Amino acid sequence: MKCRTSLRDQKTTLCSPVVCLFLYLPLNIFSPHLGGTTAFFIAWLANFKLLLFAFGKGPLSADPLISLPLFVAVSCLPIKIHKNPPPKTPLNHQNKENPPPKPYQNGQTKETPSRKPREGPLNYAIKGILVAILVRVYDYSDYIHPKIIIVLYAFHVYFLLELTLAISAALARTMLGIELEPQFNEPYLSTSLQDFWGKRWNLMVTRILHPTVYEPTRNFCARVIGREWATLPAVFGTFVVSAVMHELMFYYLGRVRPTWDITTFFLLHGFCLTAEIALKKMIKDKWQLPGLLSGILTVGFVIDSVLAVFSKVHGVQD
Repeated sequence: MKCRTSLRDQKTTLCSPVVCLFLYLPLNIFSPHLGGTTAFFIAWLANFKLLLFAFGKGPLSADPLISLPLFVAVSCLPIKIHKNPPPKTPLNHQNKENPPPKPYQNGQTKETPSRKPREGPLNYAIKGILVAILVRVYDYSDYIHPKIIIVLYAFHVYFLLELTLAISAALARTMLGIELEPQFNEPYLSTSLQDFWGKRWNLMVTRILHPTVYEPTRNFCARVIGREWATLPAVFGTFVVSAVMHELMFYYLGRVRPTWDITTFFLLHGFCLTAEIALKKMIKDKWQLPGLLSGILTVGFVIDSVLAVFSKVHGVQD
């Protein structure tokens, strides 16, 4: 126990000045695009991974023999190390390490994760065409309501990010033999806020917030209110930290005093997601909206909340 504590203290001592340096460095980059990208990858992603590493957790602690270049790459980029797939087990043999999900009392199993993100040339080609169409649509922005432009811009950013990350992933796979983690999983197909934030939107942030904020908060609250309901403060606490980090990223981008609109947006979604999870726990699977209707309500709520925030930021009137 003393050895583990000593090793953790040593890691914390080594990581602390690096974390402070990574928070400071983006302040010396005055290009919004370069500064914002650098801030996200080192002030947020790398710092959170280093904090996990100090406690012996996260991807940096997975392989004790990891090389320095790969350590740096995994720290600052959404990278997962390529591993050989585990051998297939016969269907008549039970995998003890990964048993099937336990059924609920009514015989139904727990909600399974969303399907793997759709990849392939056709998927990316369609999104590339949509980006080109959106660029042409902006030429007629004088004839389009400003709120519609904001919605189109949101889709533009999403499509562009996914295409950029797909190209980066292909280059990383070819040149370095490493694989970038998928960042989006068709968020416009979400059927709930839990599905949207947990399994479809900006998965890189989800993966880093889960072990650094969600799990410690849930474990702490479980001692007071029990493990089943400890997920509620853990979820809301995760959105609070995400709100603070997003405000910090926007400060790196514009160097202006925060207006706290972004914080309002994330606190709103954190409260609504917490309420959604609580409602699911109370009714379990006794009643459920049709997938199409829940999808329309979810996407509609996300778009409406985006409009409420960014319309205010840009001074757009109804």
